[in-house]
Amino acid sequence: MDTKKIILICLGILLAGALVTALIFMTEPTAKSEGAVKESAMLVDVVPVEQGTFQPRIAATGTVRAEEDVQLGPLVGGQVIRRSSAFTPGGFVKKGEVLLQIDPADYRNTLELRKSELLQAQTDLNVEMGRQQVARQDLALVGDDTLTPEEEALVLRQPQLDAVRARVKAASAAVDQAALNLARTTIRAPFDAHVLSQNVTAGSQVSPGDNLGRLVGTEYYWVELTLPVTMLQWLTFPDAQHDKGTTVRIMNRTAWKGGAFREGELYSQVGALDAQTRLARVLVRVDDPLARNPGNRDLPILMIGSFVDAEILGKPVEDVVKISRDHLRTNQTVWVMKDGKLQIREVAVVLSDVENTYINEGLEAQDRIVTTSLSTVVDGIGLRTESDTPAEGETGMKVSTAED
Repeated sequence: MDTKKIILICLGILLAGALVTALIFMTEPTAKSEGAVKESAMLVDVVPVEQGTFQPRIAATGTVRAEEDVQLGPLVGGQVIRRSSAFTPGGFVKKGEVLLQIDPADYRNTLELRKSELLQAQTDLNVEMGRQQVARQDLALVGDDTLTPEEEALVLRQPQLDAVRARVKAASAAVDQAALNLARTTIRAPFDAHVLSQNVTAGSQVSPGDNLGRLVGTEYYWVELTLPVTMLQWLTFPDAQHDKGTTVRIMNRTAWKGGAFREGELYSQVGALDAQTRLARVLVRVDDPLARNPGNRDLPILMIGSFVDAEILGKPVEDVVKISRDHLRTNQTVWVMKDGKLQIREVAVVLSDVENTYINEGLEAQDRIVTTSLSTVVDGIGLRTESDTPAEGETGMKVSTAED
């Protein structure tokens, strides 16, 4: 077979293949789109609102400090000859209990000296009064009525008598001062106290103004709380109408375990804002802070300087709707499910406490609050709960099917 025939056969085969391929593409079936099915509303959780009168629990923070806190110091100097065993850091002392004894010998001697000076002055007074009596008798015998009152006073030795009486008063005051100084050599506890520090012992030489130690009262402690100024209107302090202030629950979550707490009562409002935070300051009084009374032995103790949390029972908030703080959205709005749709409601907040928000405008008693966090928040979008029947078919996904 020659070359020309071979070339013609190859061209015929290529042409036949091209025709077959074209025929296949021309007869291929085409895809067709059809409308799909349905769109489902978003599944959410809802809770009903509560309406009525509620007593809020207002959160605050603060520090513990002593109601009675003194730096003990002597009023007279001398050598300490005795120290009470209770006067040690951490010890407890009763009011009037002797803590330290300064050597009283010099002060006893001074007292005796002042007493003798007083006795001498009283003797001089008696002598001078006798002389005045003699002078009065002599004047009566002379019978001279021409003397002026001033001259008569001189004749009767009135200036001398006044001078002696003044010496008697001065000597009496000196005796009192010496007795007072002698009493001050015995240093006693000014109140029932807890000893925080002790700086002297037997043999120490002390002078007036020295720091002997620090005592704090054990009957009450203060807890100084800070909170926003707007919260003050919901607090009750003792006054002519209220014998006691609002109850306060004190908690130290870092030191006290098992949800332990102490209770106190609002005592007063400090008339100045905190210099750094610009928050209002209030004082809470806690009885028996060191739990020394038999009925309080199981309670935790308060430590001066510790940082604590507090919950204050506020005045009742009347005719409001209560919701969880977590359900108040940005810009003071609340998500409400109404007739299967989402409604974004603007509300007026009266107060927010530890857990709840109290609203007086924007919600009604029968409203249901959406508690689920939604990625798409548009007023009017469809919502459903697990108890609702899913909404039926509207526009939605599209599914491709093939047709021959």
